[in-house]
Amino acid sequence: MWRDDDELFGLMRTKLFTAVVGDILDSLGLLNQFLPRTIQPLRDDMIVAGRAMPVLDVDGPEEPGSKPFGQMLEALDDLKPNEVYLATGGSADYAMWGELMSTRAIHLRAAGAVLHGCSRDTRGILALNFPTFSIGRYAQDQRPRGRVVDFRVPAQIGKTQIDPGDIVFGDLDGVLVVPRAAEHDVLRLALEKVAKENLVREAIENGMSTVEAFSTYGVM
Repeated sequence: MWRDDDELFGLMRTKLFTAVVGDILDSLGLLNQFLPRTIQPLRDDMIVAGRAMPVLDVDGPEEPGSKPFGQMLEALDDLKPNEVYLATGGSADYAMWGELMSTRAIHLRAAGAVLHGCSRDTRGILALNFPTFSIGRYAQDQRPRGRVVDFRVPAQIGKTQIDPGDIVFGDLDGVLVVPRAAEHDVLRLALEKVAKENLVREAIENGMSTVEAFSTYGVM
């Protein structure tokens, strides 16, 4: 149904939404794939779809003689096309992402940033139109307060396990993770469900009851 990641993520951005993908994950027994609901887009129309590049941040003051930000700059420079900078750990007391990082990520053709923490330089990021999801906007700097200790390694946010290369998908209703091993089935079934939901919508608009629609199409 898709030839490569470019085509897949294009389909996801134009045809899918997190609610339908989440429903399919639930139906397959994958019940903990949504990241915490506090992670929201900087602007309502932002959509992120790409492969996870997990980044591990830790809270704490900069150590004497250590590199500023730890491995954050190396992690940023290691982003590949269609990857999502997905940061966990750290603290809500500082920003983990900003305008200059977004500028670099765009040059590298990254898909977006998802942060279990704050972002800053909001006007600049919005002007760049770079998909950025965070728990809030806060200008306080990371450098004396936290650092990246590793990247491109397994991570966990809330109840969700994220491995490098898993699919990250987010819109106004939240952010979820599709395990790489299940992605073909999940996304194929999600596209099929969207097609059925379009039929249900049309049937309801034409007067069919919701009971009859669910009995006929099996979705609601």
